[in-house]
Amino acid sequence: MKVTVFGVGYVGLVQAAVLADVGHDVVCVDVDQDKVDNLKKGVIQIYEPGLTPIVQSNFAEGRLHFTTDPEEGVRHAELQFIAVGTPPDEDGSADLSYVLAVAETIAQYMSAPKIIIDKSTVPVGTADKVSERIATVLNSRGENLEFYVASNPEFLKEGAAVSDCMKPDRIVIGTDSEHVETQMRELYSAFNRNHDRIIFMDVRSAELTKYAANCMLATKISFMNEISNLAERLGADIESVRKGIGSDERIGHHFIYAGCGYGGSCFPKDVQALVKAAEYLDYDARILKAIELVNYRQKEVLFERVWNYFNGDLKGKTIALWGLSFKPKTDDMREATSRVLMEALWAVGAKVRAYDPEAMEEAQRIYGPRSDLELVGTKESALQGADVLVICTEWRAFWSPDFEFVEESLSHPVIVDGRNIYDPELVERHKIEYYGIGRGRSVQRS
Repeated sequence: MKVTVFGVGYVGLVQAAVLADVGHDVVCVDVDQDKVDNLKKGVIQIYEPGLTPIVQSNFAEGRLHFTTDPEEGVRHAELQFIAVGTPPDEDGSADLSYVLAVAETIAQYMSAPKIIIDKSTVPVGTADKVSERIATVLNSRGENLEFYVASNPEFLKEGAAVSDCMKPDRIVIGTDSEHVETQMRELYSAFNRNHDRIIFMDVRSAELTKYAANCMLATKISFMNEISNLAERLGADIESVRKGIGSDERIGHHFIYAGCGYGGSCFPKDVQALVKAAEYLDYDARILKAIELVNYRQKEVLFERVWNYFNGDLKGKTIALWGLSFKPKTDDMREATSRVLMEALWAVGAKVRAYDPEAMEEAQRIYGPRSDLELVGTKESALQGADVLVICTEWRAFWSPDFEFVEESLSHPVIVDGRNIYDPELVERHKIEYYGIGRGRSVQRS
């Protein structure tokens, strides 16, 4: 099938590449000429395991195309995916300006019936706004062309997006059109062979499903972080609690790890957007507000640990930091806890020596050159001349360090583990003080 995807960011590029990989003829449209030129050269500006080879191979084989010409994209296919960004507006609501701009573009150039598919994460009611915008432009052109607007939200995890796209848990499609159902079943037939993963529903339910899914996962994380803070004060170990409640199949083991807060481009933005949507409806979404508040507080925990250890005297101290990305297998630092920690440390005169397997360039891009940030090439180098070690991201490369080397390198042999990846007893056998999240004690210095 012929497919057009507007937006070659994280969602659009992955979806386009995977559709091309199963044989569809896909044109990607983006306004960023440099990004398009790089993609044609096989240069992928985001880190996502497995993405680069399928982009390169499908481009080489002529199934994946990149252009800045919107007219080319509109004329190419009946199926028009909108996969542009919906960043948070100043009040936390989703900014739909890019989505609606694409809708206008499609309406401006279309000369035959189209199916417009919202792939971006958008508030409930966005399909109606897209329909209205397209109808307005068509009317101004004096055209009476048939079009449909459907919702097909993505459920991709950064670090596993290609796999999620190739082997989806579910494919949610919001439409009331039999023609759209037929076309979408054909489009996704290669991913629907083992059992029927496609769930059809009305458009508004599909739009809400995406927000509800992310907010549910964020709820589990914030709940466990709340319990971890209680565990510290009660002398309990959150890891034991996690195993105890996770064995209940109604709860399960996924997304119940205590830590230093969630980040990324999805959870924070989507929780805020749903809170704002509730406010527009004059509804007080108290649980959603609590999720965000707990997460905001949790991101400050690592700084509080270090601050308390040094009795508030951090000026001139050097903190070794392992992990900059908001989670492993990505270079994404949006809303990352590392940023909250580093900026708090800098504000009180401390320096940071940091290492991350993938996010070093991103950190350099965000912060530029500064005398209180040193980005080093190995996790061992980050320890040299540092006072204490803080873990922000649970990269596998950090799971089994040489604890003797850690103890010898740090002027204060202390690990503040924001992801609970170490066994406290094992660490302390190496004469290193250990402070995790909810592990039965917090740093209390006199």
